[in-house]
Amino acid sequence: MTPCELGSVKDMPIKLENVGIAVRDLEATVAFFTDLGLTVLGRDTVSGEWTDTAVGLDGNHARIAMLQTPDGNGRLELFEYIHPDAIETEPTRPNEIGMHRVAFSVDDIDEALEIAAKHGCRPLRGVATYEDLYKLTYVRGPSGIIVMLAEELTKKS
Repeated sequence: MTPCELGSVKDMPIKLENVGIAVRDLEATVAFFTDLGLTVLGRDTVSGEWTDTAVGLDGNHARIAMLQTPDGNGRLELFEYIHPDAIETEPTRPNEIGMHRVAFSVDDIDEALEIAAKHGCRPLRGVATYEDLYKLTYVRGPSGIIVMLAEELTKKS
């Protein structure tokens, strides 16, 4: 049987499991996202041959936390590396190739920004309105993570 006879890729069931983000301070990052409304599903410290193989780093050892959005559909897996040492990089910019941002819908963008400010996180520029449909902004979160917050202005009936 050739690969073409197996069917198309779109026949394969697939779902997004989570978005993984390496962070400098796990506790500060968990506090930021839980204050925004995510829930901690679990925490662990992982190491050993299986993590070396899965991640592709010898001696991989990290503290992790899995967080979930209130609707149950979105998850973030946060990693704080113990070994090898985390590598500091410049925070990404919105136009750089690679991981861009993580986005959340919020009921009240002003309230979400107040929560973010308590963690020292501010919008990159300000709050914009998109076609009278959404108010949105990009916030520089913990460890330089870009977080988009969007409030729907016209609720669907």
